Amino acid sequence: MKNDLLCTPEKRILWLSQTFDGCVHDKKIIDEQPLSLPTGITIWQDTGFLGYKPENATIMMPAKKPKGKLLSDVQKEENRKISSFRILVEHAIGGVKKCRIVKERFRCRKFGFDDLVMLIACGLHNFRISISLILNYI
Repeated sequence: MKNDLLCTPEKRILWLSQTFDGCVHDKKIIDEQPLSLPTGITIWQDTGFLGYKPENATIMMPAKKPKGKLLSDVQKEENRKISSFRILVEHAIGGVKKCRIVKERFRCRKFGFDDLVMLIACGLHNFRISISLILNYI
């Protein structure tokens, strides 16, 4: 089972796709889900979303190494910058997976229950982020 998500640099999850089987490609998931983005937003995406270019958004995606060639120093530096932001997204995914039901084999086959479990796990993650921000502010 897999979901796509959209999160902020503070690791808060803003958008969650429906749950799909693990064999469905990330790009296909994002193409099938309704997602309206504000104008001027920058999307830091990985290469699983190659070809996804919404209107009014700037796409930041790492450059792939050409076959038989090397990346330039400028491309390597840009990839480092992108990956330093992408790691925050991976940390957000890890925060969601603190809920054990999300990271292990899901055996319940009730209709819509997998979406509900993921939504609750993301809500708990956002709550933990909010609490930690409040405690750091005090």
